[in-house]
Amino acid sequence: MIFTLGLTMLMSIIWITGELVMGLWIPVTRKAHLIWLICIVVVTLVVNVWHSMKKDESDRKDPKREKYERKVNKRK
Repeated sequence: MIFTLGLTMLMSIIWITGELVMGLWIPVTRKAHLIWLICIVVVTLVVNVWHSMKKDESDRKDPKREKYERKVNKRK
């Protein structure tokens, strides 16, 4: 959840910066603004899905088994 919120805030800042640059210094058409918005949304979604599909072992481990392994390893 924290990653998603952080990514969203980062991409919002990048989008606003791009809009300011396109609005103040680079003359572009309305279509360019739309393409910029679509690109930001797509990149945000792709990064978010990639991050969620990374192999995360913490959800797959049994806490009782972990406790047992720590206890047995202490004895060695």
